[in-house]
Amino acid sequence: MELEPVSPTAKAPAANFTGDVYVNPLHPPREPSRLIASLVRFTPGARTNWHSHALGQTLHCIDGVGLVGTRDGSVIRMRPGDTVWTPPGEEHWHGATEGNVMCHYALLEGTAAGDGTTWLEPVTEEQYRAADEA
Repeated sequence: MELEPVSPTAKAPAANFTGDVYVNPLHPPREPSRLIASLVRFTPGARTNWHSHALGQTLHCIDGVGLVGTRDGSVIRMRPGDTVWTPPGEEHWHGATEGNVMCHYALLEGTAAGDGTTWLEPVTEEQYRAADEA
């Protein structure tokens, strides 16, 4: 058994996010496990770029109101206690609504080559507004 040290909060890279997003890594992959866990905080209107995960991703909302959108236009509005699964390879984005912060745990399984995330283009304002109004 081991107590994990508290990791410092880092601002998420602007190359993959719109707005102010802050990340606290909770668990790096450690053999034989490939679990990656982070606590992610989004300010109102902040969001990820489109992206996918080689082995899928689980998001568990713990505060605020968030959105998860997919390429087919499906949108899930998540609130504290909600858990959303995005299957392997599904292009999606997630973030806070325009009027609320959102905080979630992001859980995924890494691959031999890293975290298995493929980052894509930013979510447009039009795509974001349509999701937030849905």
